[in-house]
This record gives sequence, C-alpha cells and structure tokens, in this order.
Amino acid sequence: MKKRSIRELDLAGKRVLLRLDLNVPMDEGRVADDTRIKASAPTIRYALEQGASVVVCSHLGRPKGERNPAFDLTPAAVRLARHLRMNVQMAPDCIGPVANEMAGNLNPGQVLVLQNLRFHEEEEANDAYFASQLADLADVYVNDAFGAAHRAHASTHGVAKQLPSAAGLLLQHEITALDPIRNGQAGKMGFICGGAKVSDKLGLLERLAEISEVMVIGGAMANTFLLAQGLPTGSSLLEQNMVEAANEISAIAAEQHCRLLIPSDGVIARGADAPPRAKPLAFAEEELPDDWQILDVGPATVEAFAAAVGECDTIVWNGPLGLFEREAFSGGTRAMAEALAALSDTQTVICGGETAAAVAQFRLTDRMTHVSTGGGAALEYLQGLELPGIAVLPDADAADEDA
Repeated sequence: MKKRSIRELDLAGKRVLLRLDLNVPMDEGRVADDTRIKASAPTIRYALEQGASVVVCSHLGRPKGERNPAFDLTPAAVRLARHLRMNVQMAPDCIGPVANEMAGNLNPGQVLVLQNLRFHEEEEANDAYFASQLADLADVYVNDAFGAAHRAHASTHGVAKQLPSAAGLLLQHEITALDPIRNGQAGKMGFICGGAKVSDKLGLLERLAEISEVMVIGGAMANTFLLAQGLPTGSSLLEQNMVEAANEISAIAAEQHCRLLIPSDGVIARGADAPPRAKPLAFAEEELPDDWQILDVGPATVEAFAAAVGECDTIVWNGPLGLFEREAFSGGTRAMAEALAALSDTQTVICGGETAAAVAQFRLTDRMTHVSTGGGAALEYLQGLELPGIAVLPDADAADEDA
C-alpha cells in the first residue's frame, strides 16, 4: 500500500498540522516510556529542514471529552523537545483563539504542541466542525500516528479531507514493514501469540492461521487452548466461552497446513503474588490443583516454540508468554525474546505495547527487525482490515493533485 509521502509535499514556508501518537505510558506525571515520542522526531526534523513550521496534535489516555490534568500533554511535549534538542511551545488547548494565535505566529523552524485532543468529545466523534478548526491551524496535514490510524477521529480522518494530506515517515515505515506480512508475501512465516484473551485476537488468529507456517500460543490465552484439549488449567485465567473458538482456530490451522503449538509445561503458583513452584508443571503428565494458576510457560515450551519459529523467514510476535511484569514469571517471555534476538537471517516483527515493553525491559529492542508503535492498529492492519487514518490519505499516484 503506497500513500502520498510528506516528501512529496512542498513544505517551504508552510505550517504543517502533524498528527502524532504521543499516547505514552505515564507514571505520576512523568513519561514512563518515550518510544513513540522518539520515533516521531524524524518526521518533525524533516519538516523543519524543508522550511516549515510544525503544529503537533495528539491524544493522551481517555479523558472522555473533559479537561483532566492527569492527561495533560505537557510532559510529552517536554520529552519531545529533549529529543529534538530545541524549544517547543505548548498551547493551552487544541482549538480556539489562543491556539489560533500561537499557530499563526509560528516562524519556519518552530514547533507548537497542542493540548490533548480528547479534552473535546468532538475529536472521537469525528465532528466535521472540530476538524475544520484543526485544519484552520495549518496549510497541510501529515498523519504520523500509526497507533491511532485505526480510529476514524477528527484528527486522524476528518481533517485529512480538508487539507492537502500525506503520510509521515513513521507511518510509511510501519506500512512498509507490515505490508509483506499483511499480503502473505513474507516468506515462511511464524506467529507467536500471547496475551490474555482469545476473544481480543480472534480475527487475527484466524487470518494468521491461514498465512503462517507455524503458530505458537502462549500467555493466558493458551489456557483456553489447554482447556479445549482437556488439559489441566486449575484456577488460571481463561475464557470458558471461547473453547469452541479455540477448536475452530486449531481446525483452520490444520486445514491450512499451519503447525499450531500450545504449551507443554508451565510455571505455576497459587497466585501472582505467591512464589512459583520450583519445578514447572508438565501438562500431559501432572494434575494442576484447583487453587493453582499457570502464570508462565515452562522451559520445554520455550525450547519447542523457538525451534519451530526459528525455521521461518519472518516471525511476528504479539503478546507476552507469561506475567512478565513479575520477575518470577518473566522467564518464558525473556527466553523467547532472547531466542529471536539470536536469529541472524530472520525478520522479527514485534507488535503490541506489552510485547514492545517486554522486549525493551530485556534490552533487546535493537536486536529486532521492527518494533511497531501501533498496538491495536498493527493487529487490525495485519488482519487485513482497512484503517481509516490510512485509507483517507491520497495514494502515492495522486501525489501531484494537492501538493
């Protein structure tokens, strides 16, 4: 999928309304993970180098259309300024007379960050008038917020219809990295899927079962597959109503000659705050007491998973294999990340915020081929769904129409 690029716009002397994804984890008013902010910097630098000024807009959290200090974008703007190594102005709102004046006074080479878009309920409603107020702040629009591209909001969809529009460098990079997988052109493909719920990823599992050679299931969602096969689950988190869906996914994989693996052993404990049993539980050989939970995959599972996906040309990983936030239950996720990092001739693609956080926690981000900045957006894109924030942008072959 080729969309018009920011590189195809004439930016000299123009104001660029740049939609970024500054929806970053916060900890008591401080940015806890600035991965998305850092990834946004190249597009801003490019626009400034072309003689433009930049008006940044983004959301943070879910303030539900009301001004809430907990979702103030100022800390993100401060961190952005650090990455750009320049002063960045901060507007008290994203629309209105003050925002209009601050944007209008920008000189080429300057950056203004607007306050949280979601302080206005019109943003998520994709209100046309709200979009027009955003459009009035600039001459051109660039979407570089892949993580929000699956939402048809005013700042990701509506405003693109009112200004000459293009994709930013990060958005293009995401499309380029994910398109071969989405189109089934990534060679022999392996998919590692973890996380909590089968229901959250049903469509993705079905789609990737069709195009993958190997699919391995970990995390709490694996418990539903274990239950479907009559294996012990104790008091583990699972979805009783998704057992049939798990069986259907297994059937699709078999029909498509996709090798589907589920855990053979696991790390168990009486709860997340309890110490794990010293020896991993072998599911086919031992009973799991009713008051114990599966909280991580065991070493035999990781060995089998790593061997299976290691034969692939491309590996997509979405969802941790256990409760990696707790050291006692991080071993499976860590070992899987280390196994992928050791591969030299394989494309390794990390999708989803938790998986990216886990890889970062183990300091292996730079060892992966691509770590997507989009969580739900990446999953929907790989599933083959149309993302409104991308679909609304002009195709590359229409580049001369509005530039």
